[in-house]
Formats: sequence, C-alpha cells, structure tokens
Amino acid sequence: MTGVLGPAELAPGVLARAAGGDDPAFGSVHVAMLVALGVLLLGLGYLALAETGLTRMTRARATALEGEGRRGARSLRWLVAHPEEFINPLLLVVLVVQSVQTALTTLLAERLFGSAGVAVGIFVNVVVVFVLAEAAPKTWAVQHPERAGLITARPVRALARFWPLRMISRALIGLTNVILPGKGLRKGPWVSEDELLAFAEEAAESEAIEHEERHLIRRILEFGDTIVRTVMVPRTDMVGVPADFRAVDTMEVVLLNGYSRIPVYDADKGVDEVVGVVFARDLMRVERDGRQDEPVTEVMRPARFIPETKRVTELMREMQAEQFHMAIAVDEYGGTAGLVTLEDLIEELVGEIVDEFDVEAARVEPLPGGDYRVNARLTIDDARDLLDIRLPEGDVDTVGGVLFSALGHVPVEGEEVVVNGVTLRAERVQGRRIQRVRVTRAPAPEPRDGDGDGDGRDGDRRDGDRRNGAEATGDRR
Repeated sequence: MTGVLGPAELAPGVLARAAGGDDPAFGSVHVAMLVALGVLLLGLGYLALAETGLTRMTRARATALEGEGRRGARSLRWLVAHPEEFINPLLLVVLVVQSVQTALTTLLAERLFGSAGVAVGIFVNVVVVFVLAEAAPKTWAVQHPERAGLITARPVRALARFWPLRMISRALIGLTNVILPGKGLRKGPWVSEDELLAFAEEAAESEAIEHEERHLIRRILEFGDTIVRTVMVPRTDMVGVPADFRAVDTMEVVLLNGYSRIPVYDADKGVDEVVGVVFARDLMRVERDGRQDEPVTEVMRPARFIPETKRVTELMREMQAEQFHMAIAVDEYGGTAGLVTLEDLIEELVGEIVDEFDVEAARVEPLPGGDYRVNARLTIDDARDLLDIRLPEGDVDTVGGVLFSALGHVPVEGEEVVVNGVTLRAERVQGRRIQRVRVTRAPAPEPRDGDGDGDGRDGDRRDGDRRNGAEATGDRR
C-alpha cells in the first residue's frame, strides 16, 4: 500500500508498519526521514551555538586565547576581527537548514498522522525545535562563550571561505539593497554608543562597575565628538607676553602665574598674532647664563596652530606623535580663539586636575536652599553631569554662554533668566564678561488639584510658560 493513509486506517497501519508489516519500503523511507531530521536538528543546534558564541566573543579575549595556544583560537580571532565575513553566510545556512527541517517535519507528520499531521508538525517545529535547537545551545553558549567559540570557529571559518556560499549571500544582500536603497553596513556598528551607555548604566545599577567607571565610559564615548573650542582656554583668559619683553620680564610673568609655557604675541598686533611659545626652563637657562636681558623672541620656540573646530581625539594623537603640549586655536577668520594644552584634553576624560599650586575657585559651589554658584565657563555637558540640569545646546558651549544668549545683551549683576525651567542669575560680571552664575533648578512638580483653587500659582505658571517660550524663541534666533 502506498499514498497517504485515511483517518480510519491510521492507527492500525502505523502499528503494522512498526511491527514490520507487509510494506518494508515505506518503513525504510520513514526511518531515513527521521535520521535526516535528527541530523538537521543537530546541525541547527550547532549553528545556533556558533552564532551566539562568536557574536558574544570580544576581540581582546580571542587574542588572549590565541596567545594561550588554544586550539581553534586563531580562527576565532579572525572571525571576531571580520564579523562581516561570516555573519551573512552563517545566517543563510541557518535559514536553509531551518527551511529543509520544517518541510521534512511537516511531510513526515502528514504521512504518519494524516490530516492531524499539520498540527503535529507545528508542535514539533515550535516546541521541540525551539528547545533543542535554539534555546538550549544558545543558553549554553551564553554561559560558556569561550568554549562555544573555540568549538565552532574552524568550521564556521571554512563555511565563510566557501566561495559559492559567499557569492550567494552577497547576491542576496545586493538584492536587499535594491529593495532598500543604500550602501548598507559592511562593518557594524554592531553596538551603538547609546547601547554601550545603556549597558554601562545597567552595570552600575547592578553594582558590577562603580559609578565613577560609568562616568568614565560616558566621557570616553563623548570624547570622540568633542572639538577643541569646548575644552580650550579662551583668549580672554590666556596669559602671554608681547614680543618686546625681555627674558627676565617674561620669567616674572611665568612665576606669577605658575605656568611652564606661555604664548608670545606681536607687540603691535596683539594676541591675534601669536609668534611663538616660551618655556620656563628655557628662561631659567638664559638667566643662569647671564643673558636675562635678551628679548624673549631669542628664547621662544615655534607655536603650533590648529582650527578651533578640530576634534580633540585627532589633536591628542598629534600631540603624542609629534611631542608637543600646547597649541594655539584659531577661529575661521584667522584670529586667536584660545589655547589648548595636553592637560586640557586629559581633564576632558578624567575631570579637573588640580595641583598644590592651583588657586582657582571651585567650578561648582553648593549653596543653602539647593542652589549652586558655578563658574560661567562650566560647560553644558559638565552642568548636566554635576547639577542634573538640561540646558539647550547650540552655538554656545558654557553656562555663561547660555545666559548671555538667552538675555540677548550684556547682563548686569543680579539679572536672571529662565531656560528650560532652570533659573540662571548673573552673580558676578566683570566688564562685558560673566564670571559667576547662580543656578536654581526647577522645583519638583506639585500634584494639581482638579478644581483649580485661585491661589495664583496657575497664573504664575502660565506667565512662566510664556516667558520661557519667548526666551526659547530668542535663543533660536
């Protein structure tokens, strides 16, 4: 008998064939299908193990395993270093094996159970395959990523190098790019900055890392997007000497301010025409040799000039490679915007570095009542971290700049403005420059009564909203 059994003949037919009935060919076909399903399930489990183990392996750990001489570590390091070479072929093979396994399971179930075979096939595909070929191997790979990576590295690398499979996967990716126009992503980013920050937040909350380590991780990620203008000493705070100063006069300026190097500028054109940089050690050597009356131009060294929009990561690499510690930042018009030192770049990562000779006032000073008095040069990012406030970012980089921009004129002491619910008051103004700002955070919102008692608070809130809207409009301009 061949073909599909009817419901009435199902149970007797299955029992007869299980007992070695009159149709051995039919029974051998089922055995072959069962063996094939077993092989496919093992293959799916192995592929799931490979996918999870390889994607969770870090390049540093793979390199360490290779250094230990572990078997398969060399292939593992290559795969981790080139994820774009194996991810697509591996996923394609997984899809093919799953499709064949699903079709074979459904066909076998229909032959054995007739019309009920579809339900049996769905049960096997959803429950059995999920547990044995998905959840179990992936869970084991998460618990033992090194062993999973080493076990699967060599076969997966051979799979990735199999050129017909690579060509097919690339062709399918090309078809995808036709449907979804774009160049696609050849290499990542496999994890975005936001995801890394979220991981750090979760690790800090679970006490896997310290909160200081979380802040350092965030600073490192933000470091790549920081430009020189946000970390430099502005030209108004620069300490320098004119080119007609003598060496002994310049030494007095150095000792008075406690710097190891200062810029030298043209005596007639001013600080916009920096002509060099003088080092304290060179001045000490000149004084020791009795040449203290020589002009400082005989002692100074060439200055390095960079645009104020240069990324600090590029500048730090240049400072390390070319061994210089100070650069003059220049604006788009060629004038001096400020100066930046290697210490400024390091402080952007680890916070303020203060030695025993620094006498600068604290950047943030807590006040009674929950207010803060801050240096007007405090950056918007640092204000967010230290004070937990959100100020608008745009053409300005500091708290003083936000206050200046929101007011639209040079403030007088005591003048204040509300920005994003935060009150900023100019506490100290020197000439046209804001020195200190008092920051008052918005109070926590009170529960609102449904009847709206006429105590005037709603009206104040509406007036504040209108004021904030006007300030926001001025800020955008």
